[in-house]
Amino acid sequence: QVQLVESGGGLVQAGGSLRLSCAASGRIFRVNAMGWYRQAPGKQREMVAAITRAGSIKYADFEKGRFTISRDNAKNTVYLQMHSLKPEDTAVYYCNANVHLMGGMMPDDYWGQGTQVTVSS
Repeated sequence: QVQLVESGGGLVQAGGSLRLSCAASGRIFRVNAMGWYRQAPGKQREMVAAITRAGSIKYADFEKGRFTISRDNAKNTVYLQMHSLKPEDTAVYYCNANVHLMGGMMPDDYWGQGTQVTVSS
């Protein structure tokens, strides 16, 4: 009913930048909070950044000002601009969205398929 399609991952050298995008589509009435999570091999999935529909933002402590989350409500799209990337940022990055469906009673969380980010040293 809702599809989240991520793009923008890839291979980059340490110190480089990448911009991830995630577009939500489907029977959407309203997209509430959106966010980015990541999961490195052998580790648990962790939050990277989240943004409410009104624009309130929360970042994980580890990103230390290197990442910027933004969104375009008209396009149901969230972005993650990443600068000064480090090898430890290597992970699969997942998009998350809390969505009210058309005709739905309660919002629900949806996940994208993930996009690989690899940072070489």
